[in-house]
Amino acid sequence: MNRVEIIKASGEKDTFKIEKLTASLRKAGASSSLAGEIAQSINKTIYDGLSTKEIYKQAFALLRKQSRPTAARYKLKKAIMELGDTGYPFEKFVGALLNAEDFDTQVGVIVQGQCVTHEVDVIALKDKLHYMCECKFHNRQGRQCNVKIPLYINSRFKDVEAQWQKLSEHGTKFHQGWIFTNTRFTSDAEQYAECIGLQLISWNYPEGNSLKDRIDKTGVHPITCLTSLTKNEKRKLIDVDIITCKALCNNENVLDKLSLTKTKRNRVMNEARAICKK
Repeated sequence: MNRVEIIKASGEKDTFKIEKLTASLRKAGASSSLAGEIAQSINKTIYDGLSTKEIYKQAFALLRKQSRPTAARYKLKKAIMELGDTGYPFEKFVGALLNAEDFDTQVGVIVQGQCVTHEVDVIALKDKLHYMCECKFHNRQGRQCNVKIPLYINSRFKDVEAQWQKLSEHGTKFHQGWIFTNTRFTSDAEQYAECIGLQLISWNYPEGNSLKDRIDKTGVHPITCLTSLTKNEKRKLIDVDIITCKALCNNENVLDKLSLTKTKRNRVMNEARAICKK
């Protein structure tokens, strides 16, 4: 079979692999037969120069017809980008994700450093671990965080760490700076962070503990995953701090604000509960 070159969001070319598409559908929860059926359907229409964005749209549309919860999980990357034009909902999402990992978290905190004060996106604390987390949100694919980001964040972290270490209760704690992004870091950024001990978490890095991996493990999905709500309805929920499907499952009455029909309300909640299952 001839190789077909497709275009990634970064503009780079890649060889289309039906196995990779099938695996992504299976990871979202599609059965082997459904994933194979969708992948084969798309494989019949593939051509040189087709974008990965268009392949995703086709796969999502076919999957949505069969299973809304599975389609919701499949659109995870896009759903995170739909959290908003500002980074604040993403910060809240990262806080919820770390809460699910048994961290005590604070979002949007003013912290005193040794030299100046800093507004920190998320503070995470568990046992003797104390992390200062910064969040870099992008609402478009293809964007990357270059080495300037960890260089800047590390200087802020060192100022905060110096102040933390003066506190008696912090003497035995392990302090570290973390940076979360919903896209990717450049190789220089990863190399620098590894060298100085800064933890980077991107969509697919580090392997086994990336943003996507952590979402899969915890079952914490953004509210924007839901296929049964409109964009405007999701925005109304985000405006009242319902950032995750778990938050909706724990507070169903918030749907009163949307004036949904009983049928649609049941559809929304059934989808949300299914998504929350790990």
